[in-house]
Amino acid sequence: MKPTRFETAIALIDKANSEDINTYEVAGMSYPKELLYSQRMTRKLLQFEPNASKALQIAARAQHICRWKIGRDEYPMDRVGYLKWRETLKKMHADLTVDILIQVGFDEQFCDRVKAIILKKLIKKNEESQTLEDTICLVFLDYYFEEFAAKHSDEKIIDILKKTWVKMSDKGHEAALGLPFSEKSLALVKQAIS
Repeated sequence: MKPTRFETAIALIDKANSEDINTYEVAGMSYPKELLYSQRMTRKLLQFEPNASKALQIAARAQHICRWKIGRDEYPMDRVGYLKWRETLKKMHADLTVDILIQVGFDEQFCDRVKAIILKKLIKKNEESQTLEDTICLVFLDYYFEEFAAKHSDEKIIDILKKTWVKMSDKGHEAALGLPFSEKSLALVKQAIS
């Protein structure tokens, strides 16, 4: 059976992300970092929002597409530099994704919708942009938080958790509190949200 446009788009996003030179190890196996991240995004999105639209599923899968191509060190190592880097990345992720969608035959309206979700337009007003943001936060908290927390002071972690919490919806908060945190991490989360 011929794959659908959606399946082809996902396969092309995965193909692009499989070229990541950075790797991430899980249970002794090494994976291209952004390929693993994008698959975790899909898994978490479908746990969090089982009825996610095809547009939202594509946006989640492509949210970090080819992220390694623009290094953090290409921008000043301060808050302004960080924010500029993030904005440049978002635009690149959206443009690369739209190129894939056009290639597989999606119309302009669908492409614009996916682009708006990746760019997180009207985040608190657009349900799909908010769901993407919740999914990003949940993936961080579920898969990357413990490792990240081990490298930073409790003060910095609490500050980051506070900023993460503000970005999330009530539904996102509920899902986050259901994650299997270690005792120490759960204590930090509780401190951050109290």
